[in-house]
Amino acid sequence: MLDLFYAGGWLMLPLLLSSVVALAIILERLWALRSSYAIPQALQRIRAAGTKKDAIKTAGAHEVHRLEKYLSPLGTIASITPLLGLLGTVVGMIDVFQQLDLAAGNAQQLAGGISLALMTTATGLSVAIPTLVMHRYFIRKVDDLVVILEAEAQKICDLNANA
Repeated sequence: MLDLFYAGGWLMLPLLLSSVVALAIILERLWALRSSYAIPQALQRIRAAGTKKDAIKTAGAHEVHRLEKYLSPLGTIASITPLLGLLGTVVGMIDVFQQLDLAAGNAQQLAGGISLALMTTATGLSVAIPTLVMHRYFIRKVDDLVVILEAEAQKICDLNANA
């Protein structure tokens, strides 16, 4: 396995780092976006805003920002890792063709070089696909939580108006 990592070239390092960062964000967001954790914490801050509708809206906006934390970097990782993989393949192919030119062309060398060059593309896609799936999941989860928070904030406003 380690041989495949080294065979993929220097672009495997940013792909590895991207996968580690993506995994850390995914685990953190899975923990932080649990409804049993996110909703009570957000409602506590919204209730603390008091009775003024503008203060409640501001507190709600801050909570939405907190819920969306790290989603942008996760989306960026999902977007760039296939590109890093493709770049690794292009760099590998250039290297293969340069070696073939120097070695007067050997079909087995070409096939082996292409195989190694494609390793970065496979790695990039292997990182990007689950990262993109989780990014979309978290966006939907945040949207669902925001709908709940808006409904609860409206209840708070209605209670304050009736009091």
